[in-house]
Amino acid sequence: MPRDTLTADRIVHAAIELLDEEGLDGLNMRSLAKRLGSAATAVYWHIKTKDDLVRLASDTVWHEVELPDPDAADADWRTAATALAEGMHAMLTRHPWLVQAFGSHLLYGPGQARYNDLSLAIYEKAGFAPEDADRAAAAVFTFVLGSTLGPAAEVSLNRRLGRNGADAGQLLADAVARAAETAREFPRLRERLGTKAAVEYAAAPDSSFEFGLRALLDGFEARLAGGCGG
Repeated sequence: MPRDTLTADRIVHAAIELLDEEGLDGLNMRSLAKRLGSAATAVYWHIKTKDDLVRLASDTVWHEVELPDPDAADADWRTAATALAEGMHAMLTRHPWLVQAFGSHLLYGPGQARYNDLSLAIYEKAGFAPEDADRAAAAVFTFVLGSTLGPAAEVSLNRRLGRNGADAGQLLADAVARAAETAREFPRLRERLGTKAAVEYAAAPDSSFEFGLRALLDGFEARLAGGCGG
């Protein structure tokens, strides 16, 4: 494919597909160029480094998050906050490599900025002073990111353990079985053996995300009702 038929946008979307399939470790310019039917030098002409590519890919997937309108006639701040957090959670679940990238790459751009700006607007509308709106938005962001660590870790581990033909599923099952033997020594863990969280690696109980988000927003409401909004 001639260089001039490539665009940065096409490269970024191909990179997202590759990242979804192979994770951060599987992304390299040679594999990406092969997917595009091009030469690696042509890819470099448009996007200079892998770090730039990850940054652009990450910001592109942020645009997948549908932004609620906090000023809609039938909207209240809590409904908008819930929709925004759920949108971020769904996006990170679709693209688990982005969870990893937060700890290994400098990520910024208009996609994430539009999300952050609306989040601040929602908590200001709720009644928080600007500094406390910052804290509320950061608390929810950190909670959502943390809630996707388990699924992202499982995807990454399956890829790593499955290299060189190894049976990743069996290796994980063996690790879970050994962890269960350890858990038998602790009474509350022993009571929960056999639950989903005990038999699946890095799993959490059903509806943990929804429970945690409601608890966090309940706390915000209580602070606002008590006059602690700033």
